Amino acid sequence: MKIVLVLSSPPGYSETFFRSKIRGLQAQGHELILVTGPSQRSFDLCKHIKHPKRYQNVLLQLGAMFWVLLGLLPYASKLYRYWQLERKQQTQPKRILEKIYLNARLLQCQADWLHFGFASMALDRELVAEAIGAKMAVSLRGYDIGVYPLKHPQAYDLLWQKVDKLHSISRHLLKKAYALGLSKNIPFQIISPAVDLDKLPAVKNINWQGEIQLLSVARFNWIKGLDVLIETAYQLKQKGLNFHWKVIGGGTAAENERYAYHIYERQLKDFISLLGLQSHKQTLECMQNAHLYVQSSYTEGFCNALLEAQAMGKLCVAFNRGGIGENIQDAYSGWLVPEMNAQQLAAQVMKVCSLPESQRQQVQQQAQQRVQNQFNLEQQQQAFQQFYTQAL
Repeated sequence: MKIVLVLSSPPGYSETFFRSKIRGLQAQGHELILVTGPSQRSFDLCKHIKHPKRYQNVLLQLGAMFWVLLGLLPYASKLYRYWQLERKQQTQPKRILEKIYLNARLLQCQADWLHFGFASMALDRELVAEAIGAKMAVSLRGYDIGVYPLKHPQAYDLLWQKVDKLHSISRHLLKKAYALGLSKNIPFQIISPAVDLDKLPAVKNINWQGEIQLLSVARFNWIKGLDVLIETAYQLKQKGLNFHWKVIGGGTAAENERYAYHIYERQLKDFISLLGLQSHKQTLECMQNAHLYVQSSYTEGFCNALLEAQAMGKLCVAFNRGGIGENIQDAYSGWLVPEMNAQQLAAQVMKVCSLPESQRQQVQQQAQQRVQNQFNLEQQQQAFQQFYTQAL
């Protein structure tokens, strides 16, 4: 079976979800082709094709379109089908030509499945799978279904009509898709992120006497709740907790300045360190030395870092938002805070810090065992094998 996976850019070495999926399918004898935007990065696990580049210079763009269209001549039958499908949607000829240029690499593919790694990646490509005679799959991961449709209502109406099978990393995202018009007759499969347990550093026994080390991993975007994180740190300071909170992630200059100023305003420079972007290895090393992992997001599709923290025996506290309620089993593998509230989050952190050592160890062991049993790579790979091979 030949599967074409469409992403915006090649997965990095730390993006184990995509890499393990590709390895697992290859081990089952499937051929994988990765199609991405015109990234400067390449991909090492399978054939990698890049979409044509778009140019600001009109002459360069016209020249590029000529060569791309010339390269599509051997695929005239697919091109004709695509043109007809777009005309049925009342797409104007000029716009169809633009779409042909953008989708040229996909129109040249011969595939059994065309799988868009994010729902938003399928926009303006909803008819390509039918044109090339492939089935279309789409993944729901977070922003694409939780935030994008708020800014672009009805964006997925055509996609919902054309998709053959849906993959979601959580039931929360599937429910949101239903609310956005997805038919419940469309086949789906929930396949959560998984942890490569062999690549995690050894579990480290942490002494809870002295300064408590907290860790969060989040890009510097409003949806990650970093303002709430900073206010939580302020509450912990007011309660007299001896702690230091490391935040791994980055953003624009304006976002960095905003959070740095918030920390300064709350006089928390000695309590919070913004570490910026770190490699996956560096992140895991920081996680290894933390007492607590805290997620302050307004919503998450699932949250890989939270899953890795549990696998490493870290005590985890998070707001019960989005798919996090499927990631953490409350009071068993970690703790869920019901309201998006700094005072409640701080109170839960204080409770965890005051737990007897035996209770902390019990939750740590339960969290590790749960990840090992339910979120391992072998299960994920088997699930994707079933996703493509089970009859629709």
